[in-house]
Amino acid sequence: MASSQHTSDEQTDDVYGLWDQLADFPASEGDAALVHLLGALCAIFGASNVLWTVVVRLPSPAPTDPLFGWRPRLVRLLHPLPTTVASVEAQFDALWSPHVDLSQILAVSGDEPFRTRRLFDALPAEWFERDHYRRHYLEVGHADSMSVRCALNDDVRIHLFVFRGSQAARFSGSDERHLGFLMRGLRWFHRQQLLSHGLLVANAPLTPTERRVIQEMLAGNVEKEIANRLGQSPNTTHFHIKSIYGKFGVRNRSALTALWLGKLK
Repeated sequence: MASSQHTSDEQTDDVYGLWDQLADFPASEGDAALVHLLGALCAIFGASNVLWTVVVRLPSPAPTDPLFGWRPRLVRLLHPLPTTVASVEAQFDALWSPHVDLSQILAVSGDEPFRTRRLFDALPAEWFERDHYRRHYLEVGHADSMSVRCALNDDVRIHLFVFRGSQAARFSGSDERHLGFLMRGLRWFHRQQLLSHGLLVANAPLTPTERRVIQEMLAGNVEKEIANRLGQSPNTTHFHIKSIYGKFGVRNRSALTALWLGKLK
C-alpha cells in the first residue's frame, strides 16, 4: 500500500485542478466526466490506457471460490482497442472458471477500504514469465501497471488500472503515491457513476433507455421534453420515469436528485 508521503506542490495543484474539473460536470454528463478522468490519468502518468471497473460481491459465493465472490459488474476502457477488449473479456470469462490467475486473486484479496499497488511489487518474478503476463500485457502493448482499489461499501468496490507500454519506464513509488492521493479524494465521483447506472442504491440496474431518461431528468428536462428528445411517446417516458423511481425507492424528481447530492442514505 502507498505511504502517506506528500506529493509535490506541482502534483498537488494538478490533482486539485482535476477534482475541480470533475466537480464542474453536470450530473447528467456522468459518462463524459468518466472519460475526462481516464484521459487525465493517461496524461498525468504517461500511460497508454486506463481501465475502470465496478466490482461487486456475490451474495452467496461458493466456499471454494478463490475470488471470495467478487466479480466485475461494469467496465470502462479509455481506449477500447479490439485486442485490448478481447483481452479484458477473456480475463473476465476466466473468473468463472477453475483457472483464476494469481494477479486476479490478489486484486480482490484483503479488506482494506483503499489500496494502491504497482504490478512489479505485487507479483513474484516468476509470474512475469508466465502465459497470463504475455497474453494480457505484452501482446496488447502493456508492460507495467498501477492499480487502485476503493471500497464504496462492504459489497461494492472500484478497481482502476493504469497501464504503460514497454517503451516507457516502470511506474515509480512517487507515481503510486501521486495516484493514491488523486483517487483517494474521488469517492464521491465513483458514487455518482454507480448511481447513474442504477447500482449501489437501486434495487435493480437501470436499462440503457432508463439511463438516457435519467440523464435528461438530471439535466432538468420535464417529461414532454424528454419524450421529444428521445423520440418516445409521453406515456413511454412516464413509464420509464416511474420505473426509475421504483428502482431507487423514491417518489419524485427532487428525492432522486438528492441521491446525487448525497443527501439520502
